[in-house]
Amino acid sequence: MAQHGEELAMASEAAIEQHQVAGLSLLLQIVMLGFAFVLGHVLRRHKFYYLHEASASLLIGIIVGGIANVSNKEMSFKRWFNFNEEFFFLFLLPPIIFQSGFNLYAKPFFSNFGAICVFAIVGTFVASMVTGILVFLGGLFFLMYKLSFLESLLFGSLISATDPVTVLAIFQELGTDMNLYALVFGESVLNDAMAIALYKTLMKFWHDPSANYSFTVAVSSFLQTFVGSMGTGVVVALCCALLFKYAGLSVNSLHNLECCLFVLFPYFSFMLAEGLGLSGIIAILFCGILMKHYAFQNLSEPAQAFTRGFFQLISSLAETFLFIYMGLDIATESHTWSHVGFIFFSIVFILAARAANVFPCAYLINLIRPVARKIPLKHQKALWFSGLRGAMAFGLALQSKRDLPTKSNGETIFTTTTAIVVVTVLFIGGSTSTMLEKLEVVGDDYAALNVEVSCLSLFRLEERASFMRRLETTIIWSFIARQARDI
Repeated sequence: MAQHGEELAMASEAAIEQHQVAGLSLLLQIVMLGFAFVLGHVLRRHKFYYLHEASASLLIGIIVGGIANVSNKEMSFKRWFNFNEEFFFLFLLPPIIFQSGFNLYAKPFFSNFGAICVFAIVGTFVASMVTGILVFLGGLFFLMYKLSFLESLLFGSLISATDPVTVLAIFQELGTDMNLYALVFGESVLNDAMAIALYKTLMKFWHDPSANYSFTVAVSSFLQTFVGSMGTGVVVALCCALLFKYAGLSVNSLHNLECCLFVLFPYFSFMLAEGLGLSGIIAILFCGILMKHYAFQNLSEPAQAFTRGFFQLISSLAETFLFIYMGLDIATESHTWSHVGFIFFSIVFILAARAANVFPCAYLINLIRPVARKIPLKHQKALWFSGLRGAMAFGLALQSKRDLPTKSNGETIFTTTTAIVVVTVLFIGGSTSTMLEKLEVVGDDYAALNVEVSCLSLFRLEERASFMRRLETTIIWSFIARQARDI
C-alpha cells in the first residue's frame, strides 16, 4: 500500500514537473515572438537590410534551440519545441497563404497573370524535373549520395518551393518596380501551390507501386489536384459573397456576426479541399483572391476594417512564429551531416534549375509581349536571385522524412533542405539590397518610369479586355456583389 502511495506521489510530481516545463516552453516561445517583432522593427528603422525580420527570427530559433539541446531537461524542452508538420500545414501556413491572396496588388498582379502562371506552373515543373534528374544522375555517377529516381523527383518537387518573404519585404522598402514585385510575389504564391501538387502527385505513385508511371498519368493527376483545389476555393468564395449579399447582415448592423462568419470561410475552403484529398493551400489561396474581390465588398465598413486588420495580424504572427519554430527545429531535430557532397551539389543544382525556370520562360513570354511590356534582363536576374527556400520546402522535407520508408534517404533529404533554407534565407536574403543596387532596379526615377509604362500597358490591356469587364460588371457583379470594384 505504501509503495502504491509512493508511485502515485512520484507520478503526480512528474505530471506537475511536465506541466511546468510545458508552461516554460510556451512562455519562452512567446518571449521569442515578442523579441523578434521588436528586433525586426529596429532593423527596419535603421534600414539594416543585411538581416531582415525573417532571418532574425530564424536565428533566434536556432540559438534558443541550441541552448535547449544542452539544457538539463533536454528531452522535455525538445518535445515542446519540435516542428510538427501537421501544426505547420493546418494552422501556421493557411493564414499566411490566405493573406497573400487577400492582400494582392490586384492591377499589376492581373496584368502580369499570364507571365506569373508561366513561371509558377511551367517554370516550377521544369525546375523540379531538372533538379530531380540532376540529383539522380549525380548519385548514379557517385558525385553525391544516391537516391532512387522517384525519390530524386520528390526532392526536386519539394526543394522547388520558393519563399522570398525577405526579398519581397526589401523590395517594398526600397521602392522596386511594381511589375518586378508582382512577378516575384505572384510566382512565389502560385509556386507553393504547384510544389505541393507535384509532391502529392509523386507520393501517390510512391504509395501505389502498381500505378502506371507514364507522363500522361502524372500530368492528369496533377491537373486533377490543382484544378479541383482551385475550384473548391472559388466555389467557397462565391458562396461567401452570395451569403453576405443576400443575408442582410450589414443592413441590420450585425457587425460581430459578419466578422465571425467571414473569417470562417477561408478555413472552411482549406479543410474542405483537404477532406476531398485535394490541396488546401491552393484552395485557400484562390478563396482569398476572390473573397477580397467579391465577398469583401458586401461587408459593412466596420466589418471591412476589422477583417482587414485581423487577417494581417494573424498572418504576421504566423509568419514570424513560423521562422522561429523552424529555427528551433533545425537545432533540435536529428540530422545527417555526413553527406556534405549531397548538400553542395544540391545547392548547385537548384541554382541551375532556377535558371532553367526563369530565363527560358522569360524568353517565351517576351516573344508574345509588346515591346513596352517585355521583361528586361535585369528583372530576369532579380527573379532568378529571388528563389529563396523557406518554410514550405522545410515542411515538405520534414513530411518526406516521415513518408519515405528508407530512413537514411529521408534524413538526407531533410538535412539537405535544412542547409539550403539556412543558406538562402541568411546569405541570399541578406544580400538582396546589394543585388538590387547592382542591377539598378531601385530608385524613384526608375520606379516612376516603370509605373508610367505599367499604367499605359494596363490601359491597353483594359481596352482589349473591355468586353470581359462589361460582362463581369453587368452579370457577375450584379449577381454576387452590391457595388462594383476595379481590379
